Amino acid sequence: MLSPLLDVYKRCNLEFTSGKGSYLKSKDGKKYLDFAAGIAVNALGYAHPRLSSAITKAAKKPWHVSNLYHIAGQENLAQKLVANSSCDQVFFCNSGAETIETAVKIIRKNAAASNNPKRHKIITFEHAFHGRTMTAISAGGSKKYQEGYAPLVSGFVNVPLKHAKFPELKKYVKADVAAIALEPIQGEGGVNVFSKKFLKELYEFCQAEKILLLVDEVQCGMGRTGKLFHYQWSGIKPDIICVAKGIGGGFPLGACLVKKEYGKAMTPGSHGGTYGGSPLAMSVGNAVIDEILKPNFLHRVQENGKFIKSELIKFQVKFPELIKDVRGEGLMLGLEINGDYTRFAAELRAAKLLTVPASNNVIRIIPPLNIKKKDLQLGLNIIKNTLENFSND
Repeated sequence: MLSPLLDVYKRCNLEFTSGKGSYLKSKDGKKYLDFAAGIAVNALGYAHPRLSSAITKAAKKPWHVSNLYHIAGQENLAQKLVANSSCDQVFFCNSGAETIETAVKIIRKNAAASNNPKRHKIITFEHAFHGRTMTAISAGGSKKYQEGYAPLVSGFVNVPLKHAKFPELKKYVKADVAAIALEPIQGEGGVNVFSKKFLKELYEFCQAEKILLLVDEVQCGMGRTGKLFHYQWSGIKPDIICVAKGIGGGFPLGACLVKKEYGKAMTPGSHGGTYGGSPLAMSVGNAVIDEILKPNFLHRVQENGKFIKSELIKFQVKFPELIKDVRGEGLMLGLEINGDYTRFAAELRAAKLLTVPASNNVIRIIPPLNIKKKDLQLGLNIIKNTLENFSND
C-alpha cells in the first residue's frame, strides 16, 4: 500500500513510544541508548521534569496569540540570550533554516540601508549545511542537496575547505561581499572543526574589512561543546548568531541573534512569522536555557566530552583499519569510518545504540547534554564490541 507520506525520508524500521533520560523505548518494548538526541535537538534527553512541567503549565494557557501582541516569554528568553552572547537583539522563529533566512535578510537589508545594495554576497564554505529551504541549500553549496532545484538563490560564494585559511581566503573577498558565514563545527558535513586560530583570524579580518560575521550554531551551540555557544572558545564576537535544535529541547524553536547596529535596519513589517516565539515555545526555551546555565552543567559537558573523545581515540589506535579519524569537541563528535559507515551505524543500532550518519563516511555522536557517565561508558562498550565484530567485507 502506498503511504500517504511524501517519500523524502529513508527511515529505519523503528518506532519509539516512550523515553526517559538518555534512553528510548521502541514499540516492541526494546530499550535503546540514544547517542543521537534527535540530531542534537533533545539537549536534556527525554521526559526531563523541568521541561515537562514548563510545557504542561503553558498548555493550560493560550498556546498562540501571534506577534500582534506582547509575549512575556520572548523578552525573558531574549534577555538571557543577549546577556550570554555578543549580540543585542533576537528574532524568534521555528527552525534553523528560518534563522538562516532571517540572517540573510538582515545582511541584505543592511546593504540596502547603507545605499550599497550591490554589496550583498555572502561567503560560505564547502560541506556547509545551513538547512533545507532554497536560500539555505544555495548557501550550503552541497550538490546532493541542490540537485534538481535550479535555479538556485544567487549571492553566495562557496569556498573549498582547503582554502579556509589565510591568506588564501582573502582572494574570495571582493567589493560585493557583505558577510562571511560558517558553522564553527560543521555537523552534516562531517563534524569538521574550524580551529580557534582560524576563527580569531577570520573575526579580525571581518572587523578590518567591515564584513559581517555570521556563525551558524544550530547544531554546535546551546552547550553542545561545553560553552553556551561554541564560538566563545575562540573569544570572538560575531555579528549574527543562528541557533535552533537544542534551544527548544525537542520543541520547534529557532533564534537569530544580531548586534543592534545591524538589527536597526529591520523595521516593523520588514520580517515576521506567524508562529515564531509562541507562548508554548518560549516556555520550553526558557526552561532549557535555565537548565544549561545552571552552575556546573557546562563543566560536566566539557568533562564528559573529554572522556568520551579520549576513549574513542583509544579505539582508533586499536582499530586503525576501521576508524580513520576521531574529531569534534565536547558532546559533538564524529567517527570517520573506513568502510560502509551506514552499515556500521546499523550494527550499532542493532546493538541498541542510536547514532547519526553525516556526510563523508562520518558517524555523529551527539548524546543528550545531561547524559550520565555510566551511560557514556555503556555506549562506548557497544561501540567497542561492534568494532571487534565489524567486517569491511
